[in-house]
Amino acid sequence: MIEMATRLFIDKGYRRTQMADVTQAMGLSPGAVYRYVESKEALFDLIVRAGAAPEQALANLKLPVATPSPRATLRFLRETLHREGRIKSLESALSRKPVGSAKQQLEAIVRELYSRIARYHTGIKLLDRSALDWPQLAELWSGQLRAKLVEQLAKYLQQRIDAGLLRPIPSPRAAARLIIETVGFFAMHRHYDPFPTPMEDKTAEDTVADVLVHAFAK
Repeated sequence: MIEMATRLFIDKGYRRTQMADVTQAMGLSPGAVYRYVESKEALFDLIVRAGAAPEQALANLKLPVATPSPRATLRFLRETLHREGRIKSLESALSRKPVGSAKQQLEAIVRELYSRIARYHTGIKLLDRSALDWPQLAELWSGQLRAKLVEQLAKYLQQRIDAGLLRPIPSPRAAARLIIETVGFFAMHRHYDPFPTPMEDKTAEDTVADVLVHAFAK
């Protein structure tokens, strides 16, 4: 049910996905899904938690899953994104003076970002799609987390450019967004491409890291 519901929410969005869609997709009789979850809100909360920590979400699960209290899902997401959304190699680089190999440092940042998105790509795709219908989620996802990552990465690029370790570029902010979107496509969006280019995961990661690092290296 979790897998099927996740696909539906990604395909149709939060607003258009109905409980009847889940019941039909599972091949159950009308209304049978309510044996498992009390409401659409309960179902969405369950798949969000399962995407972030499946063992924890499914431990001691009582059916039907109760409708969460108001803002409980957003509160869980805020805590999870604060913990899992940090790119530690980027934070570490920003806390130190620009020294050493900027190429190696930037590669470490790109690969950590790639690894984090690839690990949670289903959950991230779910949030990305659902945020279109849920303003509070959009503010948390794009207005806070993604905006912070763009700012951090742009600041890092500017520092290394000022130190003469990376080549000058027209806009570090635009470059930061370019890095994030490129990594996001290959680590996540390509899995949902209806006409995908066959590619091994390791090949995709190595290619992204190589191209992005050499795009900014001196």
